[in-house]
Amino acid sequence: MKLQDLCVLDVAYCSPKSSIATAAALMREQHAGDLVVVSEEDGDRDPVGILTDRDIVMEVVAQSRDLARTTVAEIMAKPVVIASSAEEHDVALERMRAHGVRRVPVVNQDGHVIGIVTLDDLLRVHAEQAARLLEVVTKQQVRERRSRRSA
Repeated sequence: MKLQDLCVLDVAYCSPKSSIATAAALMREQHAGDLVVVSEEDGDRDPVGILTDRDIVMEVVAQSRDLARTTVAEIMAKPVVIASSAEEHDVALERMRAHGVRRVPVVNQDGHVIGIVTLDDLLRVHAEQAARLLEVVTKQQVRERRSRRSA
């Protein structure tokens, strides 16, 4: 399955210049555990990092840093691991494994953010595929039982 068909298109994002307080409020408002950090040159959203709720807790709250004075750029994960909207989900999964990340911004052919794909999204796809495989096995077993009864 192509990432363009799988990714979440309603991406929560912020600027690297945003304060952590602003970013946390945006996460709450958007019901998101992460923000794609973008530079918005000419109105285009180019990914430059990613910020998670865990980053905020570990790098700001736990260290008693000032939420209003600490910027997203200071703690965001960078360089950001990205994926192309045209690539298959298994390629993205391999990239996530190789880099040890659970979420990847999805970009179009121009490198602008169009969505995000998470480990949960990929788990859902694989669970659905596993369920279809189980259905094949189950139907095959039923077919065998029926054919034995009629013989």
